[in-house]
Amino acid sequence: MSRIGKKPVTILDKVKVTNKDNRVEVTGPKGTMTLEIQGGVKADVNGNEIILTRNDDTKRNKALHGLYRSLIQNMVTGVNEGFSKKLELVGIGYRAEIKGNNLVMMLGFSHPTVFAPPADIVIDVPNPNTVVVNGVSKELVGLVAAKIRSFRVPEPYKGKGIKYEKEVVRRKAGKTAAK
Repeated sequence: MSRIGKKPVTILDKVKVTNKDNRVEVTGPKGTMTLEIQGGVKADVNGNEIILTRNDDTKRNKALHGLYRSLIQNMVTGVNEGFSKKLELVGIGYRAEIKGNNLVMMLGFSHPTVFAPPADIVIDVPNPNTVVVNGVSKELVGLVAAKIRSFRVPEPYKGKGIKYEKEVVRRKAGKTAAK
């Protein structure tokens, strides 16, 4: 059996889980998420646990067993606590601010970069060099953070760009260091 898939998912006190026709719906204080389970994997809600089982030991079902368990665990965590990614803007004149519902960033281009977040994502700018992406879905939070980072990826010579909070940018020596 899958080591991850055989672990039960613990349902927290504030979270309600319903399973109908292999469609798992998780509701909590931060929102609601649904997941349709396909393939030979089946979810059963027993008291305060969700147990996933698979029909057979084909390679595909083994892979889906652990995947669906992780996705359901992330749903339970997301509707209860939520997920967050912190980005730092490194560079002279690099700054961010919220205008209306959009994130407006000055990244050294001749024009500001404007990003409109999806409906389920909340973007916060605690100071001009920090952007925090919050949401219920771990996948969507990571996707939005990666999209924001892609506007100006950190470069290896001066380290300028948008980086994750604890990301280490490997620095390179310039031309003069070769002599």
